[in-house]
Amino acid sequence: MLSATFIMDLSPPIYHDMRANNQRFQETARLIAKLLMTLVVVTLFLMPAIGQKSAKALEYYNRGLQKQESGDLDGALADYDQALALEPRLGTAYNNRANIKLQKGDLDGAINDYSKAIELNPRSVEPYFNRGVVRMQQGNNDGAIADFSSAIQLVPEFAMAYNNRGNARKARGDVEAAISDYTKAIEFNPKLTIAYYNRGTAYQAKQDTAAAVRDYTSALEASPKFVDAYINRAQLWQSQQEFDKAIADYSKAIELKPDAGVYYARGTALQAKQDLNGALTDYSKAIILDPNLAEAYSARAVIETLQEKKAEALEDFERAFKIQPGLRDVFKDFIDKRLNTRPR
Repeated sequence: MLSATFIMDLSPPIYHDMRANNQRFQETARLIAKLLMTLVVVTLFLMPAIGQKSAKALEYYNRGLQKQESGDLDGALADYDQALALEPRLGTAYNNRANIKLQKGDLDGAINDYSKAIELNPRSVEPYFNRGVVRMQQGNNDGAIADFSSAIQLVPEFAMAYNNRGNARKARGDVEAAISDYTKAIEFNPKLTIAYYNRGTAYQAKQDTAAAVRDYTSALEASPKFVDAYINRAQLWQSQQEFDKAIADYSKAIELKPDAGVYYARGTALQAKQDLNGALTDYSKAIILDPNLAEAYSARAVIETLQEKKAEALEDFERAFKIQPGLRDVFKDFIDKRLNTRPR
């Protein structure tokens, strides 16, 4: 059997050829639910769509596909090269070879191969979508928008194409258009967790806290281990001085994936609640995980100052200033007034 492959990164998968739109989108929905937020190569096996080609070219193609699936990218690349040398119009081989080039960091080579696949079959949605993903990685948001729009024209119910076009539009600063695309993605696939999350970030960017919280909550209901959704929702709770809710979300994020920045953030929420010992503990944990987190040293120094631990406070301030010299001016007056000394 022949197949083309497709890739998924933070939000966009890369697709391959299909038997029928409805069948493919049912399979895609199941795939996305398992592979959100990762960069992986996935393969769906489909019926041949290339007609009578050289038996040797097909042999190289299928062997390349097997090698690609087993992780032998160099071997797969060589086989696809051989297949295309024998049969230059084997569009799926260009698509698959492009995916390998992308994984190996050859973005320009991937673009060239996706473009060749489009040239050979301009009605195939997969290379447009895949090229859009790479163009986003290159920072070419306008080009990505054009490619995702082409994919949508070919397959109007393509939820992930709407999601990815929303990402590109948000990157260009067009938040309202991004929200519209994420909403369309959710309309076509209500189980597309990443679209809720992405729309939440767009609402957060326009300071619509209530809408952002709703979307992060929807994402978490569908995917209870979605760490970034907990962190973002916690930030919103904290901005509304809902410190207990913020601390609960930060704690869940830490439980799932301990991180220096999240310990630091939870420390600031605890400090806002006047739980200085709890905040001190979190700042210390943040420093253990990231000894170069200057803000954690300075935050801990402030608490040590309030607790009249002058020597510890001065030592932490100096560590912070060594890592991030700009903090010296920020805390100059505080140190002068509270510790009766001037920063060195």
